[in-house]
Amino acid sequence: MTPPRLYINIDHVATVRQARRTDEPDPVEAAVLCEAAGADGITVHLREDRRHIQDHDVERLAGRARVLNLELATSEDIVAFACRLRPYQATLVPERREEVTTEGGLELARPNPRLRETIRRLEEAGVRVSLFIDPDPAALDAAKDLGVPVVELHTGRYARSWRTGVAALDELRHAARHGADMGLFVHAGHGLTYLNVVPVARVAEIEELNIGHSVVSRAVMTGMRPAVEAMRHLVKDARS
Repeated sequence: MTPPRLYINIDHVATVRQARRTDEPDPVEAAVLCEAAGADGITVHLREDRRHIQDHDVERLAGRARVLNLELATSEDIVAFACRLRPYQATLVPERREEVTTEGGLELARPNPRLRETIRRLEEAGVRVSLFIDPDPAALDAAKDLGVPVVELHTGRYARSWRTGVAALDELRHAARHGADMGLFVHAGHGLTYLNVVPVARVAEIEELNIGHSVVSRAVMTGMRPAVEAMRHLVKDARS
């Protein structure tokens, strides 16, 4: 089976830099190292509060990264920014100022005109749109109704519980199959590490994994290139 693509999220390279508001470490140079180590794409989240990745990082990445996936909420200024830069892919995510990291998928149970309008604007700009959702059949049905080609399944529940049972993994498997059966491209990410990634990478319907914190954490000890190569080995060999 074809292995899933591996996108590396480099947000937390910028987190270290922003701790001192200086110019190092540079997330753009980190992206170059990730790609040299075999990453299939680069992911960054431009948050409304600019806690890590900054606008100028995304502008530079747009000219350097081979494949860029920009995570964003429906904030007007960031949507306009994305439409101007036109990354390969935009992944729409929920966002709350008080959260440490994204805590769940988009709420799709109720009509959301702003979300629908954001999807329309990004698609008209030529950007491939993905929705970050919980691994729930109803959320997948709603995403299909919104007309997007891609969903990314939130793997947070699995990441929290993988040591104690298989229920969350089964939930991911069923959701991935349901999405693929509807013609959606299925991605996954959040909280995946060197210890828990292989079972998710083995899910045949999952075409892409987004992994960041665990890789950046290891890179502090080993360097970025060995950290990416180790994760790439796990992901690419999972289906062999």
